Amino acid sequence: MRKWLSLALGVGCLTVLSSAQTAEELVAKNLAAKGGVQALKSITSLRMIGKLQQGTFVIPTEQDAKTPDLLRNTVTLQGLTAVQAYDGSVGWQIRPFGGRRDPEMMGEDELKDFAEQADFYGPLVDYQQKGNTVEYLGKYTLDGDDTYRLKVTLKNGDVSYYYLDPDTFIEVRTEKQVFVRGAVNETVSDLGSYKKVAGVYFPFSIDSWPKSDPTQKQQVTYDKIEANVALNDSLFKMPVAPAGPSTQKEAEPAKPSKEEPKPPKPKPPKK
Repeated sequence: MRKWLSLALGVGCLTVLSSAQTAEELVAKNLAAKGGVQALKSITSLRMIGKLQQGTFVIPTEQDAKTPDLLRNTVTLQGLTAVQAYDGSVGWQIRPFGGRRDPEMMGEDELKDFAEQADFYGPLVDYQQKGNTVEYLGKYTLDGDDTYRLKVTLKNGDVSYYYLDPDTFIEVRTEKQVFVRGAVNETVSDLGSYKKVAGVYFPFSIDSWPKSDPTQKQQVTYDKIEANVALNDSLFKMPVAPAGPSTQKEAEPAKPSKEEPKPPKPKPPKK
């Protein structure tokens, strides 16, 4: 009886130990599984080329990113290219499909979310130095499978939830909450088709949708991801809008006088 009790206690202790993951340990395992912090930081720029699909609508897309927080997204359709970019302080966009072909500043809602996306290494790398906090919320069943659920609170108060595969420790889903003027925008993303690029695993397939409306799902599939591409900072800067037509009137030529010149008076004859 004592022998069986000891075995049961041993199994119980192992179960407790295996489940007693801390947030810090899970973050470390996640980063190690992707390739390690050293490999991550050896990458200073990325170019990701693929396509964006929503329903039957498919368009080419490209994302350029550079440390520490420069980001530019483009989509092209029928010869027109829409741009969203952030240069570390200014967020801007070009929206030609609505007839707005000149660069303009992003709105507050778009800018906050885009600036967070621009964090090149993401919120988990050096999270403490960035002022972010991470909590382990326990196991969570996702589509019938167990995951480890992390809550990441950014310094500005926005929140992301990471769902880690229990075998690989790599995230398979994220949920993001962005707070703007008292409202919250929630986005869900499923990540898959991980492949190694420059010693680091990246998802080559990302499905995203508003949490309130899963029917608005968009899928981005990357055909190619290149690391350490030469990207000039000017690529992310807002271009100067072309000057409009001059409103200054050109000087008009002098109008001819309406008066006809008078003939000279005849001189009197000499005496």
